[in-house]
Formats: sequence, structure tokens, C-alpha cells
Amino acid sequence: MAKILIVEDDKANCDMLERLLSIHGYAVVTAPDGAKAIAMARIEQPDLIIMDMGLPILNGWQATYRLKSSPVTCHIPVIALTAYALTEDRTRCLAVGCDDYDTKPIDLPRLMAKIDSHLSRAAAVGFVTTTSMISANEDA
Repeated sequence: MAKILIVEDDKANCDMLERLLSIHGYAVVTAPDGAKAIAMARIEQPDLIIMDMGLPILNGWQATYRLKSSPVTCHIPVIALTAYALTEDRTRCLAVGCDDYDTKPIDLPRLMAKIDSHLSRAAAVGFVTTTSMISANEDA
């Protein structure tokens, strides 16, 4: 089962995402801020991170930059999921190392397609087991 780290400071958004991803067969861990996200990513080694950008302590840009700069976590795909919806915001997210970008409010089919795409790519290079991908997709 693929593991996803949700980094979200809004409890309602976090709970909703956690439930939806669990229903789709993913193991989910959460962090409420950028500093905890870095610690959780190092400990949990998730297969993918969904990163809010407007976070306390370390914002999503700072946390993503640090994650992508570390040899321990640089391989983990990061999808920015944010209310910052301007073209410049997308560019900034990708510039700090996010592998993809999506906006709130959440369009679940679009987000799930991005998650599946990044997990498939990671599996192709050996960062996610094929068994994890199969079981997650079969439950969807």
C-alpha cells in the first residue's frame, strides 16, 4: 500500500483528504506544518507528499525546498495543493521543487489522477513497489 504524507494546517481539509485517500486504498500520515512535514518525511519515507503552501512555522515553499535538497527525501514526489492559484504561484511551487501543482478547492478526480501518475512514475524507477500500486489502484 502506497503511503502519502498530507501536509495541511486546516484540520477540516486534512481530515477530508485523509478519509478520501484512505478510501482509495492509501496509507496516510499527516503533518500540520512545514517543520513537522520534514521530520515526518524523513521518518515515514512516504511514497508521495501533498503539500499545502500556506503553512505555519515553515511554509510549503521552504519545506519543499528543504525536502528536495536532502538526499534522504529528494526522491519523494511533492504535489503542491494550495489556494494560491495565480500563474506566478504555480511557477514558484515548481521552482522550489514541487513535482506538480493543484489548486483548492480540491477537484478530487484531477488530484487522484496526479497522485496516480506520480506514484506510477516513482514505481517505474523503483521508489514505490508495484504491489503497492496495484493494491491502491484496485481499491479505487
